[in-house]
Amino acid sequence: MATLPPSPTIRARCLKCGTSESSKLSPACHYICRNQIRYGFEKMNLERKLVCGEIAQTVVKTSYQRLDSKVYATSRVLIEETEEKVTTITEAEDLEKASTYVFWTEVGGQVKVSVRKKNVKYAVYIELPSLQLHSSYDRLVLSWGMYRADSSSFMPLDVRSSAPDSRTTASETPFKHTASGRFVLELEFEAKQFPFYLSFLLKPSLDSDPSSSEIEIRSHRKTNFCVPVGFNRGYPSPLGLTFSPDGSMNFAIFTRNAESVVLCLYDDTTANKPTLELDLDPYINRSGDVWHASFESAWTFVSYGYRCKGPLLQRNKDKFDAGKILLDPYAKIIGNSIPSSDGSKLPLKYLGRLCKEPAFDWGDDVHPDLPMEKLVIYRLNVRHFTQHESSQLPTDVAGTFSGLTEKLQHFKDLGLNAILLEPIFSFDDQKGPYFPCHFFSPMNLYGPSGGSVSAINSMKEMVKKLHANGIEVLLEVVFTHTAAEGTLQGIDDLSYYRVNGVADLGATNSLSCNYPIVQQMILDSLRHWVTEFHVDGFCFINASSLLRGFHGEYLSRPPLVEAITFDPLLSKTKIIADCWDPHDMLPNETRFPHWKRWAEMNTKFCNDVRNFWRGEGLLSDLATRLCGSGDIFSDGRGPSFSFNFVARNFGLSLVDLVSFSNDTLASQLSWNCGEEGPTSNTAVLQRRLKQIRNFLFVLFVSVGVPVLNMGDECGQTSGGSPSYTDRQPFDWNALRTGFAIQTTQFVSFLSSFRMRRGDLLQKRSFWKEENIDWHGNEQSPPRWEDPSCKFLAMTLKADKVESPLSSESSHLRGDLFIAFNAADRSENVILPQPPDGMSWCRLVDTALPFPGFFSTNGEPVLEQMAGLAVYEMKSHSCALFEASSLISD
Repeated sequence: MATLPPSPTIRARCLKCGTSESSKLSPACHYICRNQIRYGFEKMNLERKLVCGEIAQTVVKTSYQRLDSKVYATSRVLIEETEEKVTTITEAEDLEKASTYVFWTEVGGQVKVSVRKKNVKYAVYIELPSLQLHSSYDRLVLSWGMYRADSSSFMPLDVRSSAPDSRTTASETPFKHTASGRFVLELEFEAKQFPFYLSFLLKPSLDSDPSSSEIEIRSHRKTNFCVPVGFNRGYPSPLGLTFSPDGSMNFAIFTRNAESVVLCLYDDTTANKPTLELDLDPYINRSGDVWHASFESAWTFVSYGYRCKGPLLQRNKDKFDAGKILLDPYAKIIGNSIPSSDGSKLPLKYLGRLCKEPAFDWGDDVHPDLPMEKLVIYRLNVRHFTQHESSQLPTDVAGTFSGLTEKLQHFKDLGLNAILLEPIFSFDDQKGPYFPCHFFSPMNLYGPSGGSVSAINSMKEMVKKLHANGIEVLLEVVFTHTAAEGTLQGIDDLSYYRVNGVADLGATNSLSCNYPIVQQMILDSLRHWVTEFHVDGFCFINASSLLRGFHGEYLSRPPLVEAITFDPLLSKTKIIADCWDPHDMLPNETRFPHWKRWAEMNTKFCNDVRNFWRGEGLLSDLATRLCGSGDIFSDGRGPSFSFNFVARNFGLSLVDLVSFSNDTLASQLSWNCGEEGPTSNTAVLQRRLKQIRNFLFVLFVSVGVPVLNMGDECGQTSGGSPSYTDRQPFDWNALRTGFAIQTTQFVSFLSSFRMRRGDLLQKRSFWKEENIDWHGNEQSPPRWEDPSCKFLAMTLKADKVESPLSSESSHLRGDLFIAFNAADRSENVILPQPPDGMSWCRLVDTALPFPGFFSTNGEPVLEQMAGLAVYEMKSHSCALFEASSLISD
């Protein structure tokens, strides 16, 4: 006699605790469909009963016939689960792992049901080991049926030959009454019949007692017994679609308030309706608040979704669509949207694909792991960066991750070492990337072929190539809200979204980020992007909303922010808080809890620098921003946690910032330099050019991390509109203009200089008082709080560096003298005495014409007074001087 041990992959978790037991069954006859009888099952050895475990998984590998019908489970029973070994005489090699369900009956005792695979068939073995019956009931029958649409109307046994809508009544099969007093039988089903739920009840045979015709034995909940055949219970973790090494699939979705969850399977990517629907049984296919099921293979199915039912799922009952197919929040591969078949204006439907993520060879890829103070960042939109025909890329490459990779040299020309991508999650086309629909896959249109797999592979290729060139990849992420028709609406709004939001929360699609299941989803998403895509960091848009509780209240110690801070998988990533709100297009200033890990997009830097150069700021504000914003980051972090910018992808671009200023743009703190909009006035154009240079100069000489925005290097404009939707694709032809040539070269120079003088400009800690001197105009101290003062200069003193070759010899890096003149008049600046043996050289004067306004080697500044050098600074200009040795090495 051969014995087939249970699969080692079986893990168990139970619904009801009890005691272990073992039992033996006497020989039993087996009943199969169409009432055919055979004898072959000799003995079953029930090894052990799982009292704190999860049911063994039974799945099937077979080609599947198309079924345009639904499978619904309505059983409401208390279940115990067992794992067992099966012993047979002749068919041990045909029997595989089995699932056993134990039901309590309404009259006492148990019903044990084992479902096992036998080649391409399934056998259901039913045993009544301890049923408490009247002594006259020596014979029982099983009244049973298979259903896919309605549990009250069973489908015919011959699925293939029957009409699609045909139904049949229950079948009746007699039990075999063994010598030991047990009732047993077996039903066998062919491949064309499953998956389905087997629903049954017990009835005394009329032959044994004609008066018992009205007696029916059901579960203790007075419902039919119900077991799945051809699929199995599955596991509640991890969420989403996962694949085991043997190829089996597990589906799991969280929804606390759903009364029913239907797994919808499609065998055609263009089909509007699912091929098969499985209404998951809440007692077999649910653990806590997670619904789950497993299959051994996908058969011919290619995509999937869910339909959730229940009165508490959506807050807006008027818009509730009980028939809507919902995307799995954890789907890793998303099919393209499916429009409504009747031409209606219903929202597009997105489905998860039934396939593994594509394998990718990362080779020797390693994270550049750059210190934050060394970063020079370029923010861009993947689609807009190469979408324009001027990129001269093939149409299937333009506007994709692959297109971005093709323009790698542009990043090198600018001297950048990190790119910050606008949100790349699947998003609402109408609202833009800051209103995501999903959190685990890149937007399909960013792949060369417009598909999910293509987008995944091309993004990984992009990251790998950028890493090979020393460039980090940072992602802007939005976890505080979804699009109006996002993936989560309808699954469980009361769990995923804020219920009683306060007035300033914006739209009703605000996620409850600190609710446990939402927090878990966000953490899982971040880990996914780090482990699968090798992303180097994240910038959290609308970060102030991460601090809110379930009812919109501010939390002093928000669980999500703390969890991200101390998550080991995220420990090497950069995490940046950006409090800009995409709903009202304005930043929400707040004191962000950081645990010495979180950097921040410094909106105060942007505002104070803009105010200074339009002549309305205070010298103290400018000095604070130059020194690394100690008012924000002196709380245990340092200046390298300040991500500085003067223009970004919302609001006015850098060129528009110096070209437009009117009442509607008051919040932009812009100045048009004398005329509104486009002009041919030479004086105005020169002033605007100086202002652009000034903004870039301040950005790169300030302590902190400079963030440059896509298109600012070539004068990209949106015609004075601050709206994000008015931003235009990058025009590569514009790089050949005189403005772009000199601006690109200037940015490259500043990046190089910043790296060369990292001892002063790339600081992890703040400058010491002895390392900096401040100067006002006319050789007087700065009048910090006088709004009429518009000139400020500073001397940055380099530390002496001891030479490793000799304890007596040392060399001194030159000091820096940096001056800013926002006045509309020139200023004569007296430079301080340089260190002994050195003299001042001018590296930058933004008032000079190109190419002389910056110089790598520097222009000597001649002494015009006894031992002093005097330099005339024009209006609205900056100047940079470096002390260098009189005797070149």
